[in-house]
Amino acid sequence: MSELFDVILERLQVLFDPETLGTQLVDFLINFVVAFITFVVFYLGWLIVRLLLIRFLPKSRFDPTSQAFITTILQYSILLLGLVNALSLLGIDTAGLLASLGIVGITIGFAARDAFSNLISGILIFLDRPFVIGDLVEVGENYGRVAQITLRSTRIITRDGKMLAVPNAEIINKTVTSYTNFPHLRLDVAVNVGVNENIDRVRQILFEVIQDDADFLLEPPARVVITQLNDYNVALELQAWIKDERIHVEKRFELREKVFKALTEQQIDMPFETIQLAPLTVDVAQGQLPEITNE
Repeated sequence: MSELFDVILERLQVLFDPETLGTQLVDFLINFVVAFITFVVFYLGWLIVRLLLIRFLPKSRFDPTSQAFITTILQYSILLLGLVNALSLLGIDTAGLLASLGIVGITIGFAARDAFSNLISGILIFLDRPFVIGDLVEVGENYGRVAQITLRSTRIITRDGKMLAVPNAEIINKTVTSYTNFPHLRLDVAVNVGVNENIDRVRQILFEVIQDDADFLLEPPARVVITQLNDYNVALELQAWIKDERIHVEKRFELREKVFKALTEQQIDMPFETIQLAPLTVDVAQGQLPEITNE
């Protein structure tokens, strides 16, 4: 027993020898400084690359969405490479560490599956390109301009100035309506007129509303269609194509107001459906009750 104690004591003395500890501490500090400098060099290299990208990418044939994707991939690649080299200089077996992370990553993946789902969805958005930066889109009940597409979320600026960070996985799994993916957009303005109104006259008035407006296209031509025949009114819809789809919200408000003013000035009846209650008088002979039958 005493021999075992002596062996353990000897090992501890060797392990905690001040001279040995000092040498190991100095070696660690040197390696740490070298590793830190190495990572800083890679970080500075990324800053240089970023400056070059900012200068030359806007002049290239890549659109803003592709530019953002290229910038993101290069950033993560350069910084990850710098981190791996820094860990290697510290004496850490990066190959073994990556292998261990591969096994542990399976467990972590279940806990962080939503984050990984957003990451994969972000890459798919870059590749599939259902929309690009600057597009006006509607995702569910959210409408606005796409300001940024990251690997985790898509940033949308709403009409009232709010910034929505919508997870990419949610965008992938929902229907996305784009208002700017195609050259032109049609505005539909509904209006109800009385059943006795001359539809051709109403149609001519509505055409005159957009006749001198340069924001509307001549081809395809505008049209006024009957969408529904109601009991007390006729439902019409003015359909006109605008040149700049980015102003469709403001233009729809403006067109709706112009339509109302034009019809009002021309004294066009614009009734709403009503229910009219009329009194009913029933003459009943004295001492007799009306016969009630169920048909």
